[in-house]
Amino acid sequence: MKILLGLLSIVGFLFASVDINSANQKDFTTLNGVGEKRASAIIAYRQTNGCFKAIDELVKVKGISIKIVEKNRDKLNLGECKN
Repeated sequence: MKILLGLLSIVGFLFASVDINSANQKDFTTLNGVGEKRASAIIAYRQTNGCFKAIDELVKVKGISIKIVEKNRDKLNLGECKN
């Protein structure tokens, strides 16, 4: 039973969705092509410009290309703006 629960938590982590309007640096670094520097840039952009209105707006962040967005599109979601 413990093994099954462990596997389920790993699978849940692998398929976890990242809310671009509330994710923290650790959440963003789970995305392909996003390390600490890019994660910090996304958060800084969000703090300066407010919440994202569309997932494609991530390309406005320095260092985030459409290729990175497309690689991660299935892992990204656009949550409610809380600012």
